[in-house]
Amino acid sequence: MPILIAAVLWGTTGSAGSMAPAGAPPAAIGCAGLAVGGLLLFLTSRGARSLPGACTTSERWLLGLGALAVAGYPVTFYPAVARTGVAVTTVIALGSAPVFAGLLAWLAGDGRPTTRWTAATATAVLGCTLLVLGPELAGHAQPVDLAGVALATGAGLSYAAYSLIGGRLIARGGYSSDAVMGVLFGAAALLVLPLVLFTGPHWLAVPRGAAVALYLALFTVFLAYRLFGRGLRRTAVSVATTLTLAEPAVAAVLGVTVVGERLPAVSWGGLAVLALGLVLLTAPAGGGRR
Repeated sequence: MPILIAAVLWGTTGSAGSMAPAGAPPAAIGCAGLAVGGLLLFLTSRGARSLPGACTTSERWLLGLGALAVAGYPVTFYPAVARTGVAVTTVIALGSAPVFAGLLAWLAGDGRPTTRWTAATATAVLGCTLLVLGPELAGHAQPVDLAGVALATGAGLSYAAYSLIGGRLIARGGYSSDAVMGVLFGAAALLVLPLVLFTGPHWLAVPRGAAVALYLALFTVFLAYRLFGRGLRRTAVSVATTLTLAEPAVAAVLGVTVVGERLPAVSWGGLAVLALGLVLLTAPAGGGRR
């Protein structure tokens, strides 16, 4: 449940970001939210300050790598949106993340993905694709920018990497989820802060810009990742990243109910397929273990 609530919060990111003042750099919007929210996570997380000292050398390397992965997400995702659009970027980034998570977990020695996870993830990714690309599939296809595709894929890899690292430190290292998330996002906040300053923070001086950055920081970073970290205590990362495919469903529903957008039948069908994949993943397994 904490992971699904986090996905709901992430689903509001697009609607909130669209309210930023005209001229605000896309990457700067996401990085501003990460900078404020990440520092807030670090400052309010019990044990975050002492965590690096309590870790082994290899675990400190993991923390550093995880912070780089966290910082890499807004740096790749938002420029990808600018080049390929929200729809294509969302499908590539969120659709590839569960696949990357399963493969990375396998390479890290966590065993091969289960048949159930593979079937549920394939179903959810298909539903996500139909949901988000429904308007384009029903109309005229637009040329896809290859650089944008590469950036979106990098965002999916970044998300899978820091989820796997955070989950490993929480589940296997026995460290507090709040402390782990606090260190990962606090360090990432320092990494992206120069980018916010370099691209020009003038848009943050506008009340609407400050409100957007504050919303992203409090709800889509601070609260969402605190919930996500707690969900990782009992949920495998490969499953967690598949559950967050609920995000585009929330974004689509908000687009219809709040923004006034219209979805074609293909998208509504994709929403149903996505829901089926999530049900397959979360429903209790019947019978014994295979």
